[in-house]
Amino acid sequence: MTTTTPLRVLVVEDDPVAADAHTLYVGRVPGFTVVATTHSRAEAVRALDRATSDGAPVDLLLLDLHLPDGHGLQLVRSLRATGHSADVIAVTSARDLAVVREGVSLGVVQYVLKPFTFPTLRDRLIRYAEFRTASEAGEAGSQEEVDRALATLRTPQPAVLPKGLSASTLEAVTRTLRRSPTGTSATETAAAIGISRITARRYLEHLVDSGRAARAPQYGQIGRPELQYRWISGP
Repeated sequence: MTTTTPLRVLVVEDDPVAADAHTLYVGRVPGFTVVATTHSRAEAVRALDRATSDGAPVDLLLLDLHLPDGHGLQLVRSLRATGHSADVIAVTSARDLAVVREGVSLGVVQYVLKPFTFPTLRDRLIRYAEFRTASEAGEAGSQEEVDRALATLRTPQPAVLPKGLSASTLEAVTRTLRRSPTGTSATETAAAIGISRITARRYLEHLVDSGRAARAPQYGQIGRPELQYRWISGP
């Protein structure tokens, strides 16, 4: 990454746990700094205005689309109308391609689907920084240079899972966990998905290690207490 001045990021996320995680993730990527973490459209607007008046405007919003006081794209639309030019990486669990199309028209440069790991966000941020560097170099010398700059932004590398884990099974375990508001055990997860208890536990532990789930022993039964897993990242 060739950027020398850190890119200033505003994290906008209504869930406090997810907001803390996203702030931590951004802070771990060289070349980026979080200027504020906000939990609503109104807070985000105040933070953006404050940064601009201080002479250090925000470069990038890491924006959750489901906020308590309105949709994230409504925030982007109002920012464009008032002259804010910060780029946007949208963070959402929604998979509606019509929303994606609308976001692109408003200047959303990347979408990151929840749940995601640190390597996934790190890849998007690094590619965004490379795109910024390329776009600030002046006039493109050829169509090839334009295509190369856009490809840098649009073709992220897939996140690498630990050896032995598959994306499809991780998605199934994640879906089961998110549908269990009081938590679930490895045994219950295994039965719901049709995998072994040992396999289910490996995936659940991976979600704990990546900060998206919490575990605690479940007491009150005869024999050894079983670990109970609970989803904590995002709505």
